[in-house]
Amino acid sequence: MQTLDKSSPQTSDFRFLDKSLTIAGKTFQSRLMTGTGKYRNIAEMQQSIIASSCEIVTVAVRRVQSNAPGHEGLAEAIDWSKIWMLPNTAGCQTAEDAIRVARLGREMAKILGQEDNNFVKLEVIPDPKYLLPDPIGTLAAAEKLVKEGFVVLPYINADPMLAKRLEEVGCATVMPLASPIGSGQGLKNAANIQIIIDNAQVPVVVDAGIGAPSEAAAAMEMGADALLINTAIAQAQNPPAMARAMAMAAEAGRLAYLAGRIPVKAYASASSPLSGIINS
Repeated sequence: MQTLDKSSPQTSDFRFLDKSLTIAGKTFQSRLMTGTGKYRNIAEMQQSIIASSCEIVTVAVRRVQSNAPGHEGLAEAIDWSKIWMLPNTAGCQTAEDAIRVARLGREMAKILGQEDNNFVKLEVIPDPKYLLPDPIGTLAAAEKLVKEGFVVLPYINADPMLAKRLEEVGCATVMPLASPIGSGQGLKNAANIQIIIDNAQVPVVVDAGIGAPSEAAAAMEMGADALLINTAIAQAQNPPAMARAMAMAAEAGRLAYLAGRIPVKAYASASSPLSGIINS
């Protein structure tokens, strides 16, 4: 009888099943991205980023530049030699405004030592109540920014046609929302997100609405390439603990997707084989 060799790399380390997350030629080991907003204080944010093991952190350019409450000294609070900055255009209501802020974000990244960082998380949100992204403005801004050499990661509704169009104009990822930002409602748009995942040739990052690690794992089990989670971590009773939980969920969900779950059946199937049973 062959015994299981627990020291074998293929039984102790399952990273051989996966490839690194690659966005515009840049590789990352973690598939969890986090943010910097809504934390009670800078210390909790720093501890949470470390606990999450993330390598990409998104920063609201306008709030950092204006020293908005909760963002004072934020740029200096993170070790940007270890974390890749993802400037975002939060607060922009038009394509023109988002383009201008994206340019400011690129300069901010350079000042902080990331000379080759052209990444931008594109947000165009004119609706102050539901905070749903404007598809027309997002597409217009994305086309312009791609032409200017930006690596564009657009935040969008879970619209498969828009996702495909953004991919065609050169966006590096698509970032469909799971549910309204900050709502903690979870995967309300699962059907459309699955269509986006099935048809995308660029990484799909599920962004907004994830409230619990179980929801994070479910999104990764669908085949999402990564997650961006901010509010669920920052507003948890213990943000660093939640950050760690989300990191574990992202890893578990990804591994489950790669492993391949069993099909859903309408009937029972015995776990033990029926052949060779001793009949009394």
